Amino acid sequence: MKTQFLTLITLVALVISTSNTAFATTHTEDKNAIVLTEAANFSKIEVRGNVEVFISDGVTDQVKVYNKYYSESAMVQNRNGVLRIASYKNEKLVVWITVSDLRSLTAYDNAEIKTFGKLSAINLDLNLYNNATAKLDVNMFTANININDRAKADIKGDVQECYLTHDRSATVNSTALKTGKMILNNIAYIAPKAQELAGI
Repeated sequence: MKTQFLTLITLVALVISTSNTAFATTHTEDKNAIVLTEAANFSKIEVRGNVEVFISDGVTDQVKVYNKYYSESAMVQNRNGVLRIASYKNEKLVVWITVSDLRSLTAYDNAEIKTFGKLSAINLDLNLYNNATAKLDVNMFTANININDRAKADIKGDVQECYLTHDRSATVNSTALKTGKMILNNIAYIAPKAQELAGI
């Protein structure tokens, strides 16, 4: 009986230590944030819902979540080089992302994206939809910027070639953006002609 009890305790201790090791490989906790160590090697970011994202340059990719991420209905997923972040809680999910090679940044709903320091890239596609906002300080060779719906973008810094497309309802502030070449395209809603409506 005593041997069975000691064997059981040893087995439980082994299971606990193994599960703690597996848990540590997925995330680590510092004083104020959870570092998601499995979220690495991505070049695209998609943000949805009520999320505030801070982005900074770094040598390696890193994701820090500043809320009780695992106790909220939030998602942070890295799959096939795309980091997806979503939260629809009333409390804003705050995430700090360090990037080494960012190529695409897309935000939907009420997501907010801000740079912490200057964001450098060779080529970046920025797409904002719904009521998403972006406040970016950039240093890039090429930037393809698409601002849709009622989204807002405040972009400053240096871009050699900038291609900016935005809806009439969108807001873009690029007065502090220095460009070698800027190609601007406003998308206007075109009402259907009376003949087209008659055929419906």
